[in-house]
Amino acid sequence: MSSLSDATHPATVTIGDGRFLRLVRRGKWEYVERLGARGAAAIVAVTDDGRLVLIEQPRPALGGVAVELPAGLVGDTPGDESEEAAVAANRELVEETGYEASRIEQVAHGPSSPGLTSECISIFVATGLRKVGPGGGDGNEQITVFEVPLAEVEAWLGERIARGAHVDLKVYAGLYFARQLAKHK
Repeated sequence: MSSLSDATHPATVTIGDGRFLRLVRRGKWEYVERLGARGAAAIVAVTDDGRLVLIEQPRPALGGVAVELPAGLVGDTPGDESEEAAVAANRELVEETGYEASRIEQVAHGPSSPGLTSECISIFVATGLRKVGPGGGDGNEQITVFEVPLAEVEAWLGERIARGAHVDLKVYAGLYFARQLAKHK
């Protein structure tokens, strides 16, 4: 196991570059840096009638599909590198689900997988949803949109898992925030 001084060693060495990712070494620790973005945003979108909006899409790294919160990168569009995270969240929500939020509030921020990547993610709660498009992604994505009543999310996820889907753990964090929202309505 690496010591704390290994993990915080200032010299970073690039091991390999891809189009979207860079593999680096800092001391004895290897991890991935995202290229061309300032982080990510995940959206806990709750309809006025209490349904959580989830997506499912193929994830080659998992060898199958994953159920996820709508999400995407912040500042990844050339010419819009200074994009605000809340703006990116609403943009991704429309692109992936077809919903636009009239209210979007950041409720959490932190590392997505601190042992693997330097990427941080902000979680937003989106309410006042209005259907403005078909969703499904940007044309390169194969996104299926689901609207699941909050009281049925765990059972629904169990069914998806039984069919071979993976569930991104951020879905469970999102469910916590969705239920907090429901308590205060």
